[in-house]
Amino acid sequence: MTFSALPVPARDYLEGLDATQLEACLQAQVEAAWQRCREVHPELPRPRVWCDLRGKSAGQAHFGRGGLRFNARLYAENRHAFLAEVVPHEMAHWLVQHLADGSRARPHGREWQTVMRRLFAREPHVTHRFDVSRASPAPHCYRCACRAHFFTPRRHALARRGSRYRCRHCAQTLVYAPREVDEKSS
Repeated sequence: MTFSALPVPARDYLEGLDATQLEACLQAQVEAAWQRCREVHPELPRPRVWCDLRGKSAGQAHFGRGGLRFNARLYAENRHAFLAEVVPHEMAHWLVQHLADGSRARPHGREWQTVMRRLFAREPHVTHRFDVSRASPAPHCYRCACRAHFFTPRRHALARRGSRYRCRHCAQTLVYAPREVDEKSS
């Protein structure tokens, strides 16, 4: 049995929503995806939803907390694609985990791909293609022989406390270059 893609509100409509309305729209999309999953797995528990994820990840099925986490910044910047792709992606993880052998399934393995294709009529992509520059700024510049590397505040703090990082290309130890941050932001 193959289903059609989940309906997504029109782009123009989504662009006119404020933060509260946008979160309500996300909740409604998760509910629609959950209802679709229940058509094939009626015992599937309803996931709780949080918009507290930060950084480069758009979403996360968090089984320990019992729900789905979403990146509010990436959602606000990619409204239509987020509802069409990220919600089904995370709900597919939620469903696969709750199947009989779900705990042994690979995160983006055959079972997950089957759910994405057959239940949500979406091509399974492991990662999103959203611009994450504003969602995950990395303002601290480090250099090696071949390029500049930009660290998040957390990684920068670790480096300042003694952690050493090497370039994957030239294997040289990265050195802090504070002036390049000013040049980058100018």
